Amino acid sequence: MTQPQDMNELLAQAAQVQAELQKAQEEILATTVEGTAGNGLVKVTMTGGAEVKDLSIDKSVVDPEDVETLQDLIVGAFHDAHEAAGKLAQDKIGPLSQGMPQ
Repeated sequence: MTQPQDMNELLAQAAQVQAELQKAQEEILATTVEGTAGNGLVKVTMTGGAEVKDLSIDKSVVDPEDVETLQDLIVGAFHDAHEAAGKLAQDKIGPLSQGMPQ
């Protein structure tokens, strides 16, 4: 990013970056990511804003005698999806912060 010539140019650049950030945030919230555990036996789908939209559990992991494993798989799938949401945010917002003056 080049050095601004005056305050008006600086304000215009700030407004442009703010608009780009807002657009990126809207894209993040509109995008869904998926996390899996147990080789795909449990899947969590969430928005980029970490709102869970769907949970899929293969019936082969539903064992009334072993609820703990199912719980671990659900937590693992959630964490996997949450990491994907974080990466999505970094991919969308990270490049916009590169050109911002410190």
